[in-house]
Amino acid sequence: MGNINSRKTIRKYTQKDISDTLLKQLLDEAEHTPTMGNLQLYSVIITRKTDMKAQLAPAHFSQPMVEGAPVVLTFCADFRRTTLWAINRKATPGYDNFLSFLNAATDTLLYCQTFCNLAEAKGLGTCFLGTTIYNPQAIIKILCLPQLVMPVATITLGWPDEQPALSDRLPLNSIIHQEVYNDYTPERINEFYTAKEQLEENKHFVEINNKETLAQVFTDIRYTKKDNEAMSLGLLEALKQQGFL
Repeated sequence: MGNINSRKTIRKYTQKDISDTLLKQLLDEAEHTPTMGNLQLYSVIITRKTDMKAQLAPAHFSQPMVEGAPVVLTFCADFRRTTLWAINRKATPGYDNFLSFLNAATDTLLYCQTFCNLAEAKGLGTCFLGTTIYNPQAIIKILCLPQLVMPVATITLGWPDEQPALSDRLPLNSIIHQEVYNDYTPERINEFYTAKEQLEENKHFVEINNKETLAQVFTDIRYTKKDNEAMSLGLLEALKQQGFL
């Protein structure tokens, strides 16, 4: 595997192709990921065609790497295949519910992460698009996803054409809790976030957004309550449409 300590998100790619052989090898190897009940509750839609990437781009807020990457992979929570297998084998499936979606989504995200690790170890670059669950209905329509199939993750994939700086991370002590959850006091918040806030790029981020603190950039501009609530409604509607609610 590649060195996880030096991994970077890649948003710019060369036009060098990714062979079907290499792509299928990586997808095949990733199947050894842990999975609930050995059911492998996921499917992957491979998008290579220019016109299909152009259709997907607006669902991902037209981020340029969607059309710029040689390959876009949409990872879907998939209980349809298991359900149809059950029906065709004289069994009675009961997977049209939220718990089943969570199980399939967990399987899918684990598989996606394993694939990313394997791809990066081969020198490929990836960018994880969280926008998949912001606009699921558009993706469902474009990719013709049937009932009990729900998009949960998208990555752009290609050979890197940039060397971005490493992203900062919170210190380990900020995320671990011994035996029970140790809640965050103002003192602990200061201990864990001050270094991030004092980075020059983050101070500049605050300045250009005309905010007082870095937290305000996230709450008032990037991930607002209004947007979160609106996209939550869309996500719930998509889950109903796909038969998970």
